[in-house]
Amino acid sequence: MNSNTIQSQAGKKAKSVALSLILMMGFVSAFGDIVYESARSVSGPYLGLLGASAVVVGSISGLGEFLGYALRLVSGYIADRTRAYWVATFIGYGLILCIPLLAFAGRWEIAAGLLILERIGKAIRSPARDTILSHAAHQMGRGWGFAIHEFMDQLGAIIGPLLLSAAFLINGNYRAGFNWLWIPAVLMMFILTYAKLRVPTPERLEKKDDATPQTERKGFTKTFWVYGVFTFFSVAGFASFQLLSFHWLNKHLVTEGVIPVLYALAMGVDALSALAVGKIYDRVGLISLVIVPGLTLFVPFLGFASRQFWMIILCVIIWGIIMAIHETTMRAAVADISQISKRGTGYGIFNTLYGAAWFTGGSLMGLLYQTTFWAIPLFVLILEIVAIGFFVLLRKEVQLHQFHQA
Repeated sequence: MNSNTIQSQAGKKAKSVALSLILMMGFVSAFGDIVYESARSVSGPYLGLLGASAVVVGSISGLGEFLGYALRLVSGYIADRTRAYWVATFIGYGLILCIPLLAFAGRWEIAAGLLILERIGKAIRSPARDTILSHAAHQMGRGWGFAIHEFMDQLGAIIGPLLLSAAFLINGNYRAGFNWLWIPAVLMMFILTYAKLRVPTPERLEKKDDATPQTERKGFTKTFWVYGVFTFFSVAGFASFQLLSFHWLNKHLVTEGVIPVLYALAMGVDALSALAVGKIYDRVGLISLVIVPGLTLFVPFLGFASRQFWMIILCVIIWGIIMAIHETTMRAAVADISQISKRGTGYGIFNTLYGAAWFTGGSLMGLLYQTTFWAIPLFVLILEIVAIGFFVLLRKEVQLHQFHQA
């Protein structure tokens, strides 16, 4: 057997292991999403039912997202230093068990604490999990690898809200639905354990000598930092589903039982869109992200100016497409523009900026909602114009890097 044949067989085996790991982590994320996306789909109205105001809802959703992303800077760095990527992943997914406990929350303060704690769990697991996935996705194209994971992830995000909606229709309240979530939580931890036993060292799927010249640098490139600033402004103008659904319920545009269904629709759009945007990213790279600020502009005009149900549906569809880009190509790009030995830190920095944008945008939009409602679209317009400016700079940096490589 010659060396080419041996290398070919080794390559096929590596791709097989990589695909199986992506699929297993996809199932873990799917069951995890059944649990925590159920809560996210109704957290705004649920907090409102427990006595929270619009400012509180906007601030809590923003704070939860901020902590869920900002702490990734620490968790990503620790994961890189210790190489304990699986340990961090287990701890983070374990904190999802806070969500079924919402059934026992009698005050909005308690519910807010549980929601925020779950977000902290996501901060712990995400850099480590994404690093594991990036090694596997290296074997098949990072855009496509992350797209497969996101597709499976969003299947759970569809099932979860529908499950909670069914619980509401049957029992007349959300609390009974939270008690149903123990089953997917247990399955999630079981599959995660199997994945760890099956592929204990995923970094072997991506050798250091496979790294591109850009990722061999000692630090992060200018492209990485420009990309981070672009991410901040484009995401800061993206209205959260919690605030949108709070508005729809507050204006009696939809009923409580419909909100989880709308969220499930958004997750379905997210899942299908992820496959397309992942392929597009593998073809054209970072340039594909130009669509993010353009689409984000439509959300406040459709979501907060809604007077007819079709406008809400269109808003939900666009919202789902944007989330697909956030969760697929934006994550894949980090691996392509960061050093392999600092990839967890790279994800931590990226997600800190992402979370800061959620917190800033969510809090300010919640404040504007109660004080100067008409200014929300203007606020979003300004942020997205700035984001487009940084995208132009990002494109120049990418072209300059390609020129030096040539």
